[in-house]
Amino acid sequence: MPDNSSVTGNDDIPSPAPTHRIRGYQQEMLDESLKRNIIIALDTGAGKTHIAVLRMIEAERKSSKVSWFLAPTVALAQQQKAVIAGHSHFSVAFISGANEPDQWKDTELWRRVLDDHRVVVSTHDVLLNALRHGYIHLGRDIGLLVFDEAHHAADKHPYNLVMREFYDKLLPRTPDKEEKDVRPMILGLTASPTFGNNAEKAFRQLELNLDATICAPLWFRGELEGFVHRPEFKHVIYAEPVSLTPSKSLRSLKKVVASLNIEEDPWVIDRRVTLQRLNPGPERNRIDQRLSRAIDKHDTFTHKGLRDFERAADEIFSDIGEWAADWYIQQVCQQAASTGDMSPEFSFSLSESERNYLLKHLSRVKVAPVPDEQVMMKVSDKVEKLIDVLLREKAFFQVSDMEYRSLVFATRRDAVLALTEVLARHPRTAHDFRVGSLLGESGNSRRRSFLDITRRLLRQSANETLSDFRIGDLNVIVATAVAEEGLDISACCNVVRWDPPANMVSWAQSRGRARQQYSTFVLMLSDSLAFERTVRDWEKLEEEMTKLYNTRQERRELVNEDHAVDDEDKKLRFSVESTDAVLTGDSAIGHIFHFCSVLSSRLVNHVPLFEIDPPDYPLEWHAQSLPRPGNVGPYGCRLILPRLVDARFRTFSTPRVHPTKVSARRSVAFHAYRALYENRLLNEHLLPLTSVLQPDLEHEVRLLLKEVERRESTALVSSQFDPWHVSGTGEADSRWWSTTIEVDGLPSLRMLTQAALPSLRDNELPTIHTRERVQFKVHVKGGTPIFAGVDGDVLARAREFTRQLFWPMYGTRMKWDQTDFLHLFIPVDESPTVWDERRDVLASDPSFSGGQRLFAPFLWFEQCYGLAGDISIVSLTMKGSKPYKFIRLNNDPITIEEKADLVKRYVRGDDEESASLNITYPLILARSLVKRNFLTPMPAESKGLDAASQKPVLLLKDSTLVALISPHEAQFAQWAPSIIRHLQMASTACSLRDALFSGTPMAEISLDLLLTATTTPAAQERTHYQRLETLGDTVLKFVVTIQLLFAYPLWSEGYLSRRKDHAVSNANLSKMAMHPDRRLYKWIIRDVFVPKRWKPRLASDPVGLLFQETSLEKSGMTEKQKRRASVVRNLSTKVLADVVEALIGAAYLRGSFALGVECMKVFDLGLSWRALPECVHAMYSRIDNLAYLPTQVAVVEDILGYTFRRKAIAVEALMHASYQSDIETMSYERMEFLGDAVLDMLVTDYLYHVPGKDYGPGKIHSIKTAVVNAHFLAMLCLRAYTELSAAIPSWSQHDGITMVDDMRRVHLYKCLLHSNVTILNEQQATFTRWERPGGRDVIEAALEECRAFPWSALTSLQAPKFLSDMFESLLGAVYLDSLGDLDITRDVLRRLGHWEILERIVEHNMDVRHPVSRLYLWASQHHEKVKCSSPKRDKDKISCSVLWDDYEVAKVEGEWRGRVSHEDVRFAVAEKATTLLEDPLSLLRIWLEKRSCRIEYTTEEAEGTLICSAIVDGTMICTVRSSDISATSEEETKRAAAAETLKKLDMPVYWLAFLSAQHHFDVDYQIYEEDGMKVCLVYVNGIEAGKVEHQVKGPGPIKTEEEMMAGAAKEAIEGIERQVTSTESDNWEGAELGGSSD
Repeated sequence: MPDNSSVTGNDDIPSPAPTHRIRGYQQEMLDESLKRNIIIALDTGAGKTHIAVLRMIEAERKSSKVSWFLAPTVALAQQQKAVIAGHSHFSVAFISGANEPDQWKDTELWRRVLDDHRVVVSTHDVLLNALRHGYIHLGRDIGLLVFDEAHHAADKHPYNLVMREFYDKLLPRTPDKEEKDVRPMILGLTASPTFGNNAEKAFRQLELNLDATICAPLWFRGELEGFVHRPEFKHVIYAEPVSLTPSKSLRSLKKVVASLNIEEDPWVIDRRVTLQRLNPGPERNRIDQRLSRAIDKHDTFTHKGLRDFERAADEIFSDIGEWAADWYIQQVCQQAASTGDMSPEFSFSLSESERNYLLKHLSRVKVAPVPDEQVMMKVSDKVEKLIDVLLREKAFFQVSDMEYRSLVFATRRDAVLALTEVLARHPRTAHDFRVGSLLGESGNSRRRSFLDITRRLLRQSANETLSDFRIGDLNVIVATAVAEEGLDISACCNVVRWDPPANMVSWAQSRGRARQQYSTFVLMLSDSLAFERTVRDWEKLEEEMTKLYNTRQERRELVNEDHAVDDEDKKLRFSVESTDAVLTGDSAIGHIFHFCSVLSSRLVNHVPLFEIDPPDYPLEWHAQSLPRPGNVGPYGCRLILPRLVDARFRTFSTPRVHPTKVSARRSVAFHAYRALYENRLLNEHLLPLTSVLQPDLEHEVRLLLKEVERRESTALVSSQFDPWHVSGTGEADSRWWSTTIEVDGLPSLRMLTQAALPSLRDNELPTIHTRERVQFKVHVKGGTPIFAGVDGDVLARAREFTRQLFWPMYGTRMKWDQTDFLHLFIPVDESPTVWDERRDVLASDPSFSGGQRLFAPFLWFEQCYGLAGDISIVSLTMKGSKPYKFIRLNNDPITIEEKADLVKRYVRGDDEESASLNITYPLILARSLVKRNFLTPMPAESKGLDAASQKPVLLLKDSTLVALISPHEAQFAQWAPSIIRHLQMASTACSLRDALFSGTPMAEISLDLLLTATTTPAAQERTHYQRLETLGDTVLKFVVTIQLLFAYPLWSEGYLSRRKDHAVSNANLSKMAMHPDRRLYKWIIRDVFVPKRWKPRLASDPVGLLFQETSLEKSGMTEKQKRRASVVRNLSTKVLADVVEALIGAAYLRGSFALGVECMKVFDLGLSWRALPECVHAMYSRIDNLAYLPTQVAVVEDILGYTFRRKAIAVEALMHASYQSDIETMSYERMEFLGDAVLDMLVTDYLYHVPGKDYGPGKIHSIKTAVVNAHFLAMLCLRAYTELSAAIPSWSQHDGITMVDDMRRVHLYKCLLHSNVTILNEQQATFTRWERPGGRDVIEAALEECRAFPWSALTSLQAPKFLSDMFESLLGAVYLDSLGDLDITRDVLRRLGHWEILERIVEHNMDVRHPVSRLYLWASQHHEKVKCSSPKRDKDKISCSVLWDDYEVAKVEGEWRGRVSHEDVRFAVAEKATTLLEDPLSLLRIWLEKRSCRIEYTTEEAEGTLICSAIVDGTMICTVRSSDISATSEEETKRAAAAETLKKLDMPVYWLAFLSAQHHFDVDYQIYEEDGMKVCLVYVNGIEAGKVEHQVKGPGPIKTEEEMMAGAAKEAIEGIERQVTSTESDNWEGAELGGSSD
């Protein structure tokens, strides 16, 4: 379902429709609409929309199809949606161009709209496009089609196109039943069903176009007249001005325009220069035509714009008056001067020279002052008459106690603006009227004109104006035709036509805005009286029209000849069978423009070029004085698509057989768009491949949306593979596998499991890490089957031995009677031991039973066997006591602390019981047993036996038990969980290898790599997948890039990027991982091994560390177990994707790209995989040699230090999309797409393998970001150059003529092939910023000295994106030309200086974090609140600040150069602030200034040392002494003093003492214990100012008195510092200090 940004509805909770009494005439029209298709003709305000709502309610009852309500504008559609939703019970969807329905590329989205809503309201284009692209089927999906303002259904209007292209193709509806694929019912709504002067013909045509009959009420006409208040018609005669003398400002403007010379326009000059350097060919012909047209029509941006300006000012002068014209001229000139090159009207396509040319001529206009007091004297008679009308009408309504609101309609936008200003300032109207303006939007976003600048003169938006008008904040609106039609402005009681209406529709629609009772409709007529005849004609036409639609006669048969379909229209129709998407001649041109617009755009507005044949002008017409020839056809047309399209599908032509230019354009566009579809550059809906999926893959994406819900971060999957549990019955249940476990120095054990353990190589065996033995291998041998029926005794003995082995150490988590262990142990040599004898003796003693047979009382053991040296484990006699490792007996007297520890261990009562504790010597000295993951090395920071947990403890012999197992068994029991964990993970990885990779080259991948790739960080193992995932992600993107370039040679970079993004997306990777044939999730190791909570697994456990694919409802779990299982079952889709990438990374490490591709084949990913060399060779072989090579190629080869074997590859890498030439090479985007992946691959591979660094993903990402970002690559492009020598003749008197070498430096960026003035200006401006101070010098110094990465300096270059694109495209070209040799490509990077900088960053560990990140990291480390504010723009300046609390640490101001300036100033101020905060000198100054204090330093020399003292507000804080005056500067000594001062002042107790000395108050601390709490109070002048409490006995760390005093002081300081700024320094009596007293 589209989200709210795509569709809106009222379907939250259906509610019954509001009660609304239907009027008789409405019921009449409703009944008529149920019988047949009709067009309801009723005046505005008669309730046409309510009839439509009732008709849709009837349709909803009888049909499962939707009703679709169409409106011509977004505003009207929104208004009607609200009405329909408010008067119906069903859900209503609203879709318009503002919702971007063009972006809905999935049929499922449209289907959800149709399924979830009963009515859809949209603009006409939305439905037409949805039908054309096959997303909506008119017959199957729509039962009722409602046309609001139905009179638009004519000619090429979308209303008429919907009917002609789709409705006419359907079968007629049968009256007895509703069929699936038939025409929908039609209901039209209009107040003026006619155009032109022949009402009967207009009626016939409209009825034919909509297949409906125009109707008006017959039986309830009288009732209708009671509800429709047609306004009283009036007219006003004004005197037309004669022989007016233009004002001073207008004369100046006319003089400037008259002096314009088209040959001086920079656009014309530039085109003439371009023509001189171009060879004959199509591109030269195109420019020649444009130049001729511009000179003939004088329609360059400046000349046309200034002529329009003059014409508008002249019309305002004659129509409104001198003051209005002068105001208009003044405002336009001011807007142009103040906005300059920042105005979107100027920046659209103007070069710098054109902007300067335009502004130069505007500056020549001498603008006279426009004082408000002259407005009354300098307005036209027409304005005075308008004011009379407004005042007279307002007075009438006020007398009638009615609120007055008026609409004044004018034709021109400029007149609306000027008239609004006059009414707002004229003395007669300024106090009586609150005036607003309402203008229509521009119809074509591709066409811009100079006068678009007048948009800035509007006081508020259209919505704000309408809202203010409805609530009465405005009572007059001056509007263009935008307010004529449909908009609900029901409060209006007076409509004035400043200009006569253009046609009957305009007359009726504007009159319909005055719908209140007693309202008036006023026409302003000139004294020529010519217009009065037109008014009488319209009134007569309206009478005839009313008579016609009241008769309801059939008229459609009379105009069949008018509705004949053009033969060419029949030919220009193509339908896609699978989707019913339709291409017609009417839609083809729009489709072509849309196709070009979605192509990747870099400073170029990609548009198709249509060249009419014959051309409008002969070649070189602009250079001759010849009359323009008049071509009458027939015509042909040539269509040229942008360079981003392959040359084979870039040019299309149609012969000279078409009667008009329009038909020629339509024909060539139709055939071109069909060719794009047939060559798979469009999808089945005839849309550009925005989703860019393979054929049939779009369906897979829809399945993906169902399988992996994008709004959820987790996917419900089964639990991970459990190697210990064997499911099934019969032989599988009775068979066990015996494996020998050998540890040097310990007796060998047999491990019995129901699943066979994998055969492990030597390097795959478990490695145990201990402090005593460092590290050693555990050998796992054999794997022979045994059967329960045959070897039952063995299993019974193994269960007994396993319990005996683990009980002493893990018995607190075990149950004695549960022996169904999943992993059993039994000695290889089962000969009786001394410990067997001891257990038997204990078992024969009747006083011991149950679990106690493995624990003997220490005194009993000592009595029977003396002090045996092989005791290993002891425990307290209390139930649930943890085991200890026995050390020795201890006869040393115990200390007070040791006695307290004994009492705490053994006594569970009051002080009297502790006093009675009988301590007898010797005591047992023991230590807690270590339970850790022995598979991981001991941490370097581990304290070993000095750790608090390993502190020896004393035990009483008479309260201690001895575990009756041997030291060897105890040792193995300690290591066994880790060994089992390793075997579990190894079995999981081997199962993955056997299940997914068997029979593929991936089967040879090492177990160690597999384990790393499949272990999540959450598992907390020694290694996990994150580093491998980082590498694999880059390998995947690199390989996919090459596969796509190979597979889709016709696709542009935009298509390729979207297809790549889909292929490597987490959603796609996780979908492939969860495929039923793979189920990778089973082998992802994500359970956490917690040795302290370990216990032997049981077959009867409902839930263990791993979970099976069982229903949570039927597994017999407790609620707690179900919750725990649910957490494990919900596996993040990102983890699934990460593991796929980690496996790819592991494959790459094992077998380079070849094995990486094999791994990708396993997971499919929706691509056809080929070996990389095959792809690269095929791509190389497709490049044809060129007959002509630009000279830039040789220069680039010299700069790169690489000679291209196939020069055309280099030409493509240098070719910008704007380049105009006959070279058929595509532009560089595809090569840049390749180069981007190559650069990422080289950098990531290097960072992964840097010796001794072992960078984590975050570090790899940060370094890579520094050296592959656009700013850095653009800098390298600006820096790279070569020097060319050229011999030029020189003459001297001595030597005569000699040849002298002239060395010329050519930079890489200048070698870009382009034909765009904006690009040239950008190049020059960027290189200027590079060369100026603060550019090259700062950047190269920072990179050379290995300070922090110069982010700010790089962004300040404000380099355009095409510079970094050029760098990457050349890199891709080198890789392709060298047939995929990454070493050669790396050498080119080294030649350009890139690789040297990368190595220097790594060698010197340069800080490459972004400045803002560094700033916030400093704040986090120092626990301070620091904020980088949002950049603020003030005209042509932009600034940004860093605040520490409310203190401004740093501020940077720069010039506004567009959006890029935001990043520039933000990086600059963050870098400046970080530098200040990381320097002790500036940090101390800032710290003190925040507190209104000052710092001073004094220095002196004494005995060969330099002594520096830091003094704060007259108090010396510290003194530092340098060790050697010759080696230490004064600045360094001050810095050391500042650091020491900061250290002191940052201590709350010290700072509070400092404040007390400065401000003369007393500070006292009090520490005491009360009710088990330790309390620290601080008093200031006897008032409690701070308080800290701490529980004496309880969990958590113990706080020292120093820490408590610091906390109390910190609390007191907050209140004191507030008082410093609000209270006299020497007056502290009665000051409220805050703290806990608040």
